[in-house]
Amino acid sequence: MTTLHLADWTVIVVYVVATVALGLAFRRRAGRSAESYFLAGRSLPWWVLGTSMVATTFAADTPLAVTGFIRNDGIWYNWFGWHYVLAQVLAVFLFSRFWRRAGVVTDNELIELRYSGKPAAALRAFKAGYFAVIYNLIVMGWVLLGLGTVAEMVLGIPREIAIPIGALLALSYALLAGFWGVVITDVAQFLLAMAGSIVLAVGALGKVGGLGGLKEKLAVSPLVNEGTTAMIPGGDLTLDSSLFQFLVFVTIMWWASHNADGGGYLIQRMAAAKDERHARGATLWFAVANNAVRYWPWIIVALCSMVLVPVLPDGATEESAYPILMRQVLGPGLLGLMLVSFFAAFMSTIDTHLNWGASYLVNDIYSRFLRRDASDRETVLVSKVCVMILLGLAVLVALALTSIGKAWLFVWAMGAGIGPVLILRWFWWRINAWSEIAALGSSVLAALAFEITAAIQTGADYRLFSTPVTLGDMALGTHHKALILVPFTIVVWVTVTFMTRPVQQEQLEMFVRRVRPGGWWHPVTKDWTGFRHDGLGPRTLLLWVSGVALVYGLTFGIGQMLLGDPRRGVLLLSAAGAGAVVVAMELRRKTED
Repeated sequence: MTTLHLADWTVIVVYVVATVALGLAFRRRAGRSAESYFLAGRSLPWWVLGTSMVATTFAADTPLAVTGFIRNDGIWYNWFGWHYVLAQVLAVFLFSRFWRRAGVVTDNELIELRYSGKPAAALRAFKAGYFAVIYNLIVMGWVLLGLGTVAEMVLGIPREIAIPIGALLALSYALLAGFWGVVITDVAQFLLAMAGSIVLAVGALGKVGGLGGLKEKLAVSPLVNEGTTAMIPGGDLTLDSSLFQFLVFVTIMWWASHNADGGGYLIQRMAAAKDERHARGATLWFAVANNAVRYWPWIIVALCSMVLVPVLPDGATEESAYPILMRQVLGPGLLGLMLVSFFAAFMSTIDTHLNWGASYLVNDIYSRFLRRDASDRETVLVSKVCVMILLGLAVLVALALTSIGKAWLFVWAMGAGIGPVLILRWFWWRINAWSEIAALGSSVLAALAFEITAAIQTGADYRLFSTPVTLGDMALGTHHKALILVPFTIVVWVTVTFMTRPVQQEQLEMFVRRVRPGGWWHPVTKDWTGFRHDGLGPRTLLLWVSGVALVYGLTFGIGQMLLGDPRRGVLLLSAAGAGAVVVAMELRRKTED
């Protein structure tokens, strides 16, 4: 157990007091209406929203999971996150505009804007409940588990105690501030979280003799293999090879997931933007900071842990190496800063998921189906009750989980295959509510079937989301499951689409006039004159390629400068610069809202 110095406690107390003060400051604004509580009145600028997007996508669990990925497989395995760049940049130049034009409070509200009838209403209620409860509880569970692991490894507090305490602290803030408090404090919490990770990276490098010393020690470490420091894996193209897994990540997984057209809590921020330009700017800043800025301090720490923590305590997972290194490297004051940065990252994520989950339950179920005439005061009160219930259930899930990284992979599998429907619903008139129902339902059932099979195969040794399914002598990884799940769900939803009726013409016309998406809408727009859309087209493709070059060029250019070949780093950074020029010209162009 680590004993905290007075300087550490001072840093912690200052942070807690400042956080509570911010929550109280935004309490009145958050309580005005459901729109204020969930969207801050649609008045936020791009830099606040973009930073909030980054802050909410990593928490105490994320650096731990990245450490586990690298110690088990190597840097390249972070492509499990990096492949989303392809979807994130598409959201910048396509979907962020559409979501802002749609004018919805939640992404589920789009369902009854795009589709019609009882199937649309049923789908809206089902997706709201599914993502607010099942999906959201797993995510909050691993976030709480990350906090508990840090408390256990650094302070010696059992996670069974640390998890409920952390949940209570998060609850007290989430009830006060609503979305106003979430996004504003996200900015401060992002800066704190990044400061903490950079301080730890610098301290760990000091222990190993800098970047040069790290490279030398990794070269002789028994834990390191050829793929440990590779950003793209090499080797043979076999079903169980790293190269094959990488190729599945970048060719299939980015468009097949439930985040293909933005992702729920990111869409919530797009909808909260001042206008369309701010929505695009926020999403672009998120894509850059999320990938090129936040990863490398964690990667440096994970590599240093392979030198400084070659052997883990009995019963500890590879993810535990990150908090163990915190204890070894940081002195008084700095350890307090690091703990505060972890708690800030935890708060930014857990508060977002609580607010987002409650927005689904209230806007898409309570106000839509149970109490259509509910007052603003009533909806805010119900929102707070939902927040309390969700967090209580999340604590139970956290206590049942054993691996953060494995839970990440399971959540992806639950939404595998729905991505094509989410993309095509904007561009193809024939997609209907039954298409989404079939895609999501088949994905969830297939993912659960893998877990049930694993439980049957291993019996009492089964661990939730951590025990793999085996086929012969081969354990099925996420990439293998993707090759089964995605084609299966596509066959299901395409079949169901053509077996069911199209959406009513009037509903389609209303949707197209509001969103102006472009694509395959001829049966709807064939008699229209003078109608203009700005969706799909060569310009969007050019912007997408340029944006991808910008983000990947920065991400891997920085990586090559730190750990690889500086000449390659310069070339990659030059590609990023070229992409930035095209993107900047587009962002300066006036857009319609």
